[in-house]
Order: sequence, then C-alpha cells, then structure tokens
Amino acid sequence: MINRWLRVLRTCNLPEGLKMHEADFISKWLVISRACVLSMTLISGLIGGLLALAQGPVNWWLWIVAVIGIVLAHASNNMINDYLDYGSGADTIDDYPRGTYSPHPIQSGWVTRTRLMTAILLVNLIDLVIAVYLAIVVGWEILIFAVLGLLISVFYMAEPVNLKRRGLGELGVFLVWGPLMIGGVYFTVSRAFPAWIVAAAVPYGITVTTVLMGKHIDKIGPDTEHEVKTLPVRLGEMKALFLNQTLFVSFLVIVALLVLTGTLGPWVLLTLLAIPKLVRETWPRYSEPKPAEPPENFPIWPLWYTPWAFRYNRTAGGLFVLGLVLNLIIPL
Repeated sequence: MINRWLRVLRTCNLPEGLKMHEADFISKWLVISRACVLSMTLISGLIGGLLALAQGPVNWWLWIVAVIGIVLAHASNNMINDYLDYGSGADTIDDYPRGTYSPHPIQSGWVTRTRLMTAILLVNLIDLVIAVYLAIVVGWEILIFAVLGLLISVFYMAEPVNLKRRGLGELGVFLVWGPLMIGGVYFTVSRAFPAWIVAAAVPYGITVTTVLMGKHIDKIGPDTEHEVKTLPVRLGEMKALFLNQTLFVSFLVIVALLVLTGTLGPWVLLTLLAIPKLVRETWPRYSEPKPAEPPENFPIWPLWYTPWAFRYNRTAGGLFVLGLVLNLIIPL
C-alpha cells in the first residue's frame, strides 16, 4: 500500500495495471488532488520558516499549521482548476493533454462534479479555520496573504479574469509560491515582514514558475487550437523554451546575488550543485525537439518539458533548503 502511494507521489498516476475501482481511498485522492506536485508548496513553507528562524526564535506550532494551510490550499487549487477546466469544455476533449498524462477526476469517472466541488469546499473550509485561527493568534494581516492567494488561485481559470487565458498564469504562480507563501509563512512565525524577504522569495518562486511554463509549452498545440492563450501560446514555442532556460539560470544568478549582498548566508550557494543536473538533464531537453514517441517507462506522456523542469525544481529547491539549514547549524 505504501509503495502504491509513493508511486502516485512520483508519477501522479496509479501503478500500471491497477484499475480505478481497485484503488484505495488514499491513492485515489492523492491522484485527484495531484499530490505529486505538492512538494513545491512544502519547500516554500520550509523556506519561509527557515528564513525566519535565521533571525531568531520562531513558533514551531504556528509554522506547522501554516505549512498545512498552504499545502491544503495547493491541493484545493489543483481541484478547482480541474473543476473549472472541465466546466469550460477544455478537459472534455479526448485528446487534450490533461486527461492523458493523468486521470481527470471527472472525465475519468472517479468523482462527479458535485462530489469534487464538495471536496473543494471541505478543503477550503479547513483552510478558512486555519486562516481565522492564525489571524486571531498572529494578527489580521495574515488574512492579506490568504485572500490574495485564494483570489489568484480562483481567478487563474475563473472568469472574468482568467489569468491562464490572458497569459498571466505564470505571473500568478510566481507571486503565490514566492512572496505570498514564503512571505506568509515568515510573517506567521515571526510576526514581521521585512522588505528583504520578498527578494529572498524570488529564486524559488522562479523555479516553480518554470514548471508551469514547461506544462504550458507541452500544451501549446491543443491550447492554440482551443484558443487558450497561455504565455507560451502567445510567445511561440521557441521563445517560450528560451524563456524557461533563462529562468533556470536566473535562479542560480539571483541566489548568488543574495549571498553576495549578505541577504542570505553562504551555505545557500550549495544550490550551485544543481548546475550539473541543469547541464546534463534539463537544458538539453529544452534545446532539442520533443520526441515523437515517449521513452520507455516515461510515466506522464504527453508531457515532456514539464517533468524536466520539475526535476530541476526539486533539486534546486532541496539544495536551497539544505543551505538554509546549514546556515543555522554552521554559520559562516
């Protein structure tokens, strides 16, 4: 059972050969909530708390509560996107990528629209309780982070704003996983929000943005056909690939600048150890055409650029967190 859950967390899919009706409750909802990408939110929460811990003692209980809150918010965001995309008609198209790399909760028949909406409301109710609790204990200002994050999540697909179709989805993701999540957790555990925390949140916010960019590059064809004007659709494939390569490098450059200016401690330069993965693995995939057929045992085809960006994000983010921890243990 645990191996099954780990498989879902690695691939966003049930183990090969396991049918929908055979899936246990946890595996099923791990797929529906797309838990495989929740690690990005966990890293944002860790970064926010570690940055605060470097400035002095923090409230560990509030740190845990805040991280639970943002992880649930991310899960809710994933389900909201599926609900709204299905309602708009995009995810009902047989060859649209969303239903091919992983089962769409509604289209696959796993849940009804009503049950998915019930799950969304339940998760948001829990988050509301967390937000109210933090507002009482920490201060009403925490609601600013919560409300802004919720608005961006909802209007990522919802009309009349629809950030995704206006080519602003990447900007929204950068703001949420960077300043809002990292800054919000920092404020929760320290009751402060210095200006430098925004700069410190930029690098990791960029790497999360590259994952969404990769996904939208993978979907340029069908998105163009169905007039979903994401940023890669507006830029074109070659410019979008180059932009993501630029963002991969800018993460490293900005981290180095934060260390040189004394904003972050020297151990964060461990993120430079992500360069070999970038050079050997991610960069070549963004410099070559997408293969016509999926490689053997490639789990989330037809997505191609997305998993390479995610693997780089996971390595770079993990090294960033390790550097912050070492700054606390062995300050230089």
